[in-house]
Amino acid sequence: MTGLSKQVALVTGASRGVGRGVAVGLARAGVRVFATGRSIAHADLGPDIMTITCDHTDDLAVAEVFRHIQETAGRLDILVNVAWGGYERMVEDGRFTFTAPFWEQPTWRWDAMVTAGVRAAFVASQHAARTMVQARRGLIVNISSWAAQKYIANTVYGLAKAATDKMASDMAHELKAHGVTVVSLYPGLVRTEAVLAAGVFDLSNSESPEFIGRAVAALAGDANVSRWNGSVLVAANLAAEYGFADVDGRQPRPLTLADV
Repeated sequence: MTGLSKQVALVTGASRGVGRGVAVGLARAGVRVFATGRSIAHADLGPDIMTITCDHTDDLAVAEVFRHIQETAGRLDILVNVAWGGYERMVEDGRFTFTAPFWEQPTWRWDAMVTAGVRAAFVASQHAARTMVQARRGLIVNISSWAAQKYIANTVYGLAKAATDKMASDMAHELKAHGVTVVSLYPGLVRTEAVLAAGVFDLSNSESPEFIGRAVAALAGDANVSRWNGSVLVAANLAAEYGFADVDGRQPRPLTLADV
């Protein structure tokens, strides 16, 4: 584990949930963290994390975020793409539409998952790569899920997550010669605000949002992180690999495709 106190990270979609956990986890590991989100000004992130209000469907606003980081910090070592609108408005007019077949899906869900998710990660990665290629170092982490590999919930969800994984793989191929590593990272069942509010999940093998931040911190501190380039990684497997635990001291069991 090397040099985390000198590293600078941007975590998108950090207002709540996994994004907030990643930002907090990285900051507690000593990383200088910038965090973005539409409602980031109201997030409880602590004084050590610099927040920047940004809608990641607004390309000009995104460009301004990266300009500000360059002007303020002079470098960017880690980008974690978490921004994602796909879990919003699961219930419409009293109907749970998240699991509806594709011909009954509201068309706005495409934009919530593909435009505000996949495209947002692509644009942010473009900006990050320009800085990282010049520096010949960097780590880009795309938060994804098992829906990339197995039908879960709805067609658009699977399509968006599969695109996220393929994007990470192909970006890794193009960036390999420049010393930049790109991976997809799968959390397990995360105790986000929405999951806790639902009150219907078995949380016995769940993960805190900060656990995902610890997984990213472990990758960022690995001098040989390039061995993972282009890979799909499971956060709980990384805990076993690097020897870190969740905030409660436990190591969640890694999920497999069969579990999901």
